[in-house]
Amino acid sequence: MALRATDANLVTTYLHMTDPAQFQPSYVTPQRGQSLMIMQMQQADVSFYRFLYNTVGDQWRWRDRRLMSDEELAAALSCEGCSVHVLYVNGIPAGYVELSKDGDDVEIAYFGLRPTYIGNGLGKHLLSYGIARAWETGAARVRVHTCNLDGPHALSNYMKRGFSVYHVDEEPLPERYLQ
Repeated sequence: MALRATDANLVTTYLHMTDPAQFQPSYVTPQRGQSLMIMQMQQADVSFYRFLYNTVGDQWRWRDRRLMSDEELAAALSCEGCSVHVLYVNGIPAGYVELSKDGDDVEIAYFGLRPTYIGNGLGKHLLSYGIARAWETGAARVRVHTCNLDGPHALSNYMKRGFSVYHVDEEPLPERYLQ
């Protein structure tokens, strides 16, 4: 849910899947005259990534990657196990999913759509794609987390795809989210 002036805490919900059989994919069929394509970025492009991060996350007050220097961000995007997959609708970047593999775990580190593309089923489509890619790496577990600053349907989308909650954390709202 979006942050309200009365929200004093950041509530983060951690979810996981421990077996590919738990995955409940949901893909959309493109509307007539519409093309959907998801492409993996083959190299770190900090400017393009910042465009995606900022346009997807601005309304949800994403800040973490904004605080990184270009060098730090390039290193994060270039590290082994990191992959960024961009959804294009009619050739226009509509959103992305970023995966981070660490040992046997794959985390959906960032995921979302640009505001214009929300509400048409593209979120479940892109999330399903990301989960499928995560399992294809040989993961033993796929993880994701969401918080009360994310979109109002984020948690239900994760749970409908087969994730289950394994931990909830509550802390005072960090200063960076009040800006």
